[in-house]
Amino acid sequence: MAVVAQTSASSHLKQVFHKINGQSCPRYFNFHMHTVYSDGKLQPEELIQQAIAIGLKGLAITDHHTVDGYRVALSYLDDLKSKPHLKHIVPEMWTGVEINANLFEVEVHILGYAFQPEHLSIAPYLQRKTTVGKTYQAENVITAIHQAGGLAVLAHPARYKRSHQELIPAAAALGIDGVEAFYAYNNPSPWHPSPKQSAEVQVLANHYGLFNTCGTDTHGLSLLQRL
Repeated sequence: MAVVAQTSASSHLKQVFHKINGQSCPRYFNFHMHTVYSDGKLQPEELIQQAIAIGLKGLAITDHHTVDGYRVALSYLDDLKSKPHLKHIVPEMWTGVEINANLFEVEVHILGYAFQPEHLSIAPYLQRKTTVGKTYQAENVITAIHQAGGLAVLAHPARYKRSHQELIPAAAALGIDGVEAFYAYNNPSPWHPSPKQSAEVQVLANHYGLFNTCGTDTHGLSLLQRL
């Protein structure tokens, strides 16, 4: 039953990703957030409380190399869902993680979504540390996410030592599903996607048939800001 449920979660997330645009984040969807379980400042319960206050329809907690924060948030959400008067305000949440990997001889971050957290293939990447050797290669990270029933997305593609014009084609060749097209590179207040980079990433995503995703990459105390 868990595999069926996860397959359904992945299929539904694909439908959501198809509709993501520059206005989706940060008040409707947010697919890149951190808690105290990696390098963020928010407790998972606080994150969910903010998500509800903002009115988010869907989200993913993407702590580095762990789903511990996701598990705490899921328990909190399940408790809210059990209360009839609160059920209607609860957003949808998918599994998420941010994984360091080698792509085209530079370190990048790959976001995994809607995967089975208990699947053996994803286990090496949920040990609270960057992997080494073969498991550190982007190809194997993407494969592991897929084997666990999830979707793989290249995070903030214009933030690396090599250009997004090089990295996105390389990631696409390895089977990545999407790119974080809508991202605020200069930490503006209020949060909004960087126009130039977002436009360039969207062109490449469309060319290679990839999903466009969005996320604030929140590390601080507000889901409406990156830092």
